[in-house]
Amino acid sequence: MSMTEEWDAASVRDLHDDLVSLHGPVERTSDHGADASADPGEGVRQLVTTILSQNVADENTRRASEALFTAYSDFAAIESADHDELADTIRVAGLPDQKAARIQRALAAIREETGGAYSLAFLDAMPTDEAKGWLTDIKGVGPKTASVVLNFHFGKPTMAVDTHVERVSKRFGLVTESATNKRAHDELDAIIPDELTYPLHVLLITHGREFCSARSPDCANPVCERYCSCEEC
Repeated sequence: MSMTEEWDAASVRDLHDDLVSLHGPVERTSDHGADASADPGEGVRQLVTTILSQNVADENTRRASEALFTAYSDFAAIESADHDELADTIRVAGLPDQKAARIQRALAAIREETGGAYSLAFLDAMPTDEAKGWLTDIKGVGPKTASVVLNFHFGKPTMAVDTHVERVSKRFGLVTESATNKRAHDELDAIIPDELTYPLHVLLITHGREFCSARSPDCANPVCERYCSCEEC
């Protein structure tokens, strides 16, 4: 596809099909997009875990999450915990002071919104943009964190743009090269068909890790040959 062409739903579907041909189809696992009412606290747990995952490797996120939910009996205990103690508990995730504050602000916002419950179930009935706006109004919760929760837990059509998705999307011309991460979220949400939001998220990450890496990309594949504009192609 020429980089001067406009992307539309049909061309995004072509990209999805080409990525599937290279990487295989994507299916939601049982905990992605499941019934949001089945466990009201699960969305909150995912929000907290996603805050922990900001700018850190998956293994350290897992360790920090395990330490957090072992040390505290419930969300109320986490919200009311001593800040320094909480920061020390999640230190392995990096930026412990900032993440402790973000987690406690998020839990306070949820409790205040629901009148005492730690549940994000109210987001399910909101339009996607309104639900994202509610989450990103919490200081420290950006569009990526909000989109992870809304798409993975509630199945809402909003793309979570991590470094891989942003890099590949810019190289493919899906997103303006100069776009901020927030702008990248808006541009992708505007062109990606709702049903492709989750699988394309996974496929772009896979392609970014396996071929279209930040350094020394391997462009000898049909997807890069067709879509990519990086210097190696």
